[in-house]
Amino acid sequence: MTADNADSSGPSRHDRIRRHPTPGTRNSLAHWTSAKHPLRVAINYIFVWLARISPSLRLRRWCLRRIGVTVGSGVSWGLEATPDTFWPELITLEDHAIVGYDATLLCHEFLQDEYRTGEVVVGERAMIGAGAIVLPGVEIGADASIAANSLVTKDVPPGTTVAGVPARPMGGHSSAQPTGDDEADESE
Repeated sequence: MTADNADSSGPSRHDRIRRHPTPGTRNSLAHWTSAKHPLRVAINYIFVWLARISPSLRLRRWCLRRIGVTVGSGVSWGLEATPDTFWPELITLEDHAIVGYDATLLCHEFLQDEYRTGEVVVGERAMIGAGAIVLPGVEIGADASIAANSLVTKDVPPGTTVAGVPARPMGGHSSAQPTGDDEADESE
């Protein structure tokens, strides 16, 4: 299984995204009030803001649950991390997942002629690094790791570490070059 196609028999991120065409020549963001009620977005924004700045993990989890995020036990939500404000109910954080400082989980994309929505699932014990962005429809497998400042555009298989823009699988530990000290230890 690769990050490009998590499972050749399974759907990709794009297969899981719902497309919502918008009328007329204006871009889809101009139609956001017909996509989601403005009061709901305002309430979500308040809870997102509280979840971003609270020093308490318990309060962060409580705020996320109030806006519909599915939050497993032991989830750690980093300071300044941001869930999708329009469709937070499409986010699932499984047990003991970690979402790092200033990471963003998006469940929507406003485009020219349509907007798209898709679930984001962060598997059990998965870790998302600081500043990473996860796009709609992405599934991050159990025990997977996302490096800081990565852009996750495709599913991440369980136990895989990805990094970069766009995020790609990292090499194994054996790819590290030995230092001079390591070579000296081997010769003794």
